[in-house]
Amino acid sequence: MHLLFEDDGQLKAGSILADQETSLAVETVSGKRLKVKAANVLLRFATPGPQDVVSQAQRLAAELDPQFLWEASDDGDFGFAELAQEYYGRSPTPAQSAAIALALAAAPMYFYKRGKGRYRRAPPDALKAALASVERKARDAKQVEAWVAELEAHRLPQPLRDDLDMLLYRPEKNALTWKALMAACSALNVSPLELLAACEALPSSYEFHFKRFIATALPGGVEFPATPALPVLPVLDIAKVQAFSIDDATTTEIDDAFSVRELDGGNLEIGIHIACPALAIPRASELDAIARARLSTVYMPGRKLTMLPEHVVDAFSLREGARHPALSLYVETTREGRPLRQTSRLDSVPITANLRHDAVSETFALPAAPDEPRWTPELRALWQLAQHLSGERGAKETEREEFSFYVDWDAEGANGEHGRVTIVPRKRGSPLDRLIAELMIYVNNTWGRALADAGIAGIYRVQAAGKVKMSTRAGEHQGLGLSHYLWASSPLRRYSDLVNQRQLLAWLGGEGAPYAENDAELFAALADFEATYAQYADFQDRMERYWCLRWLVQEHVQEVTGAVIRDDLVRCDRLPLIVKVPGVPALAADTRVRVAILRVDLLEAAVECRFAGLAENLPTPV
Repeated sequence: MHLLFEDDGQLKAGSILADQETSLAVETVSGKRLKVKAANVLLRFATPGPQDVVSQAQRLAAELDPQFLWEASDDGDFGFAELAQEYYGRSPTPAQSAAIALALAAAPMYFYKRGKGRYRRAPPDALKAALASVERKARDAKQVEAWVAELEAHRLPQPLRDDLDMLLYRPEKNALTWKALMAACSALNVSPLELLAACEALPSSYEFHFKRFIATALPGGVEFPATPALPVLPVLDIAKVQAFSIDDATTTEIDDAFSVRELDGGNLEIGIHIACPALAIPRASELDAIARARLSTVYMPGRKLTMLPEHVVDAFSLREGARHPALSLYVETTREGRPLRQTSRLDSVPITANLRHDAVSETFALPAAPDEPRWTPELRALWQLAQHLSGERGAKETEREEFSFYVDWDAEGANGEHGRVTIVPRKRGSPLDRLIAELMIYVNNTWGRALADAGIAGIYRVQAAGKVKMSTRAGEHQGLGLSHYLWASSPLRRYSDLVNQRQLLAWLGGEGAPYAENDAELFAALADFEATYAQYADFQDRMERYWCLRWLVQEHVQEVTGAVIRDDLVRCDRLPLIVKVPGVPALAADTRVRVAILRVDLLEAAVECRFAGLAENLPTPV
């Protein structure tokens, strides 16, 4: 005796070796022996053999039209044997019954399975939709095949060109254009970026990197939504100072300024003035939502994306020739710069000048002399205070080389792209740098302690065991030698500082703070800011590397010198660029070498180079 049965969703045939009522021992046509549950048996037959039944059933099933079977079926449930009788006559052969069973199982669009060997035909609307889906998939497959052929010939079909941003930055894996691109890449054994470049479909290398970052970090785009006009600000006392700021020439968000005023008795009053946008941006306002979404200004060579809309920046940036609301820390010092006492006030500060780094003489760090440049006496007073503060912290004065990037977008740069880059080295740790850094550290330390003493929550920077993190509780910052370090000096550029400024205004006004110590939104803002700030910093690093490579191409540089960091890593001279140099022999750290530039890939932001020899006979760059 033989049988047709179901096994793992498949129809199989075999010979019965033993029948134990609830289960059977069966030998399949392939010779494999199985234990089959009686409930899975569809048909028993004596002749012909199972191999003949399977062969005949497969041949017959190929001749059956599922559409005709569907039309011949009733609307209710039915068994395959019933349909076989209807189709072939009252006594179908085992092969004919098996053919119907195979045809029904192979046509799930036409027939829904309802149990062992039983089916129900699909409703007309469902069948129509299923057939349309199959037809659409066939058309789609044909279209993808045509696009793949175009891509393999390094031609970009218009639909892929229309979807270029999606293909490059936000892949939709179910999109036909993406499937075509992946199929072509697989056939050519290249990456999507390589293939699109070969099709001359990519935007400029700069736009590629910029848009890729925007797609990830700012998927809503770089434009700000429409916002209401700023509220009317409170009338503030006018500070009796002539304040000035010190910033880079490209700075537009001027967060801080300084003032120096002589007091009766000979002491000095030094003012540290911080722009105060929190006056117009309360918690949960529309502008707060905008700042909360971006969390920080995004910096990159030649461009930046501000945290706040331009009209807000313009209203609160400490521009010269106007009075601006500021949160001010006033420090009374001796003539020698020793701090005596301090007070914080919210006032309207007249800004007399916006000084630029490259125009400030550092003669303030020298003894007074006749005919000194304007602002030198004021800078000297700030410098003396900064030195006292640095000494109290036990800070070590170290210089390191940093680089400023300037991009002239009106000039042509590497490979015909717009933008010619200039990279200017500057020593970090100069007297001017230390002056500004110390006063910012001082104001952040002072206000951090004030909030902590008042029991008001804030967002602090803490450092322990070399690890720096954000915290809602004041903690030691070992690197700075401080017990409290709040971020509050850049409220136009960092959301953490804007949040802290709201808390400081509440402290000054004796009001309830907007954020309680266990406020869930405060913790969320801290976590989001920390992650986003790191993401933006990483992007800035990547873009600085990109512009270093642009400079190599722009200047047709074929060889650079540098110093070995370790193994095959070399830090280039006069560029903030670290490259991996195959072939570097085992050399001690800081050994100077020559590096041949072989190829620069601006899209991948990669450079191929090789060891070209030692550079010990060349002078060390100054």
